Amino acid sequence: MTVSLVLVIVMSAMYACAVYLLLERSLTRVLLGFLLAGNATNLLILIMAGEAGIAPIFDETLSPEEYTDPLPQALILTAIVITFAVSSFLLALIYRSWRLANADDLSDDADDVALRAGTLAMPSEESSIETSSSDFPLEVEK
Repeated sequence: MTVSLVLVIVMSAMYACAVYLLLERSLTRVLLGFLLAGNATNLLILIMAGEAGIAPIFDETLSPEEYTDPLPQALILTAIVITFAVSSFLLALIYRSWRLANADDLSDDADDVALRAGTLAMPSEESSIETSSSDFPLEVEK
């Protein structure tokens, strides 16, 4: 089995661009990154499938090594369906974000920024509410 170096380089570049786009704040770029990652995954499965052979229809005169494995084809078809479903969900999120805020950029939450900076006050154990066993009766009154 020989793997084309060009296909491996193209697949690696697609994954690199997909990761870069997925880390952006724009939901449209996240969608493009997800689509690029899906196509790179399809290319990876195609590369790992090996050389093309005869269609996997049984013929007694041929040896099993001459057939193409149908499993990678089924995996690629499944990956295409999953990519389509998730991308349609992301498109719905982008549309909803655009209708509500007229922008598809994500903003930081104030609590997340404070937590990252270490200035958010965490609740202490002393201030937690004490509960007694009488607050939760075991028997149900009839």
